[in-house]
Amino acid sequence: MVAEQGDRGLPPAILVTGPTASGKTDLALALAEQLPCELISVDSALVYRGMDIGTAKPAPSLLARFPHRLVDICDPSEAYSAARFRDDALAALAEITAAGRIPLLVGGTMLYWRALVGGLSPLPTAQPQIRAQLAARYAAEGSAAMHAWLAEVDPVTAARVHQNDPQRVQRALEVFLVTGQPMSALWRQDAGMALPYRLLRLVRSPPERSTLHQRIEMRLQAMLAAGFEDEVRALYERGDLNADLPSMRSVGYRQLWAYLSGALSWEQMREQALAATRQLAKRQYSWLRSEQDAVWLWDGADVEQAALQQVESFLSIP
Repeated sequence: MVAEQGDRGLPPAILVTGPTASGKTDLALALAEQLPCELISVDSALVYRGMDIGTAKPAPSLLARFPHRLVDICDPSEAYSAARFRDDALAALAEITAAGRIPLLVGGTMLYWRALVGGLSPLPTAQPQIRAQLAARYAAEGSAAMHAWLAEVDPVTAARVHQNDPQRVQRALEVFLVTGQPMSALWRQDAGMALPYRLLRLVRSPPERSTLHQRIEMRLQAMLAAGFEDEVRALYERGDLNADLPSMRSVGYRQLWAYLSGALSWEQMREQALAATRQLAKRQYSWLRSEQDAVWLWDGADVEQAALQQVESFLSIP
């Protein structure tokens, strides 16, 4: 069992994460059924009401049985940031601990994990003029050239952000242009804001990437069969939402929005949604491999028992 060092005496918290479609939610629910835990979601899409099918949000019956904090707390018209998540999660952690229970955090939004565990630097607010300049340059030069520029000024961030993620590439370049410092350097300045909890990090994952890709495809098919298109159509027809909102940039929602607007065919939508989800999983894998104090739980008949053993050992440490 691996846990954080130098944090004896701090209250415990359990983190369950993994790439998309890895089974982390099922594992967290299994643990919550057997342990004195309360669940906190770490997912940038689950915060939004009315976004249920495409986010793989647990069914209402499961949420009634296993309440999740930070689920259905925002309208899709709102922006929900990593900074706001950190504030909300810290408040939830404190409440759960004060009640004598153990916080069990589950989700795969790695930016939120990093914000919570390591803190947040005071990154500059959006600069419309610089953003417009970057957007124009992006349109003129393309994603590969912009990512190459980012690799020159901030190789650490460039290694974590794919060139087909223009939002994050442009944000990292914007931070560099405004501050003169790489975004990765600003992140490192937050060592003093570490989470005041003793942490057990559990990573749920299949051993083979191909297995995960199969699950991703099967899950998308199930979502579409369950009415994912109708869900996005209802959001599309509200009239107060647009494709640039953080909620509508979520994987799957972005591609269905483009389909409904006539920019993509059905088959193009499906292929791009699959490609975006696979790319998300790849980024999650890259991030998780950099975690030094994590216990990887691979697929197997005894994965829940293995997780319980890790938790019991972790909780036995005073």
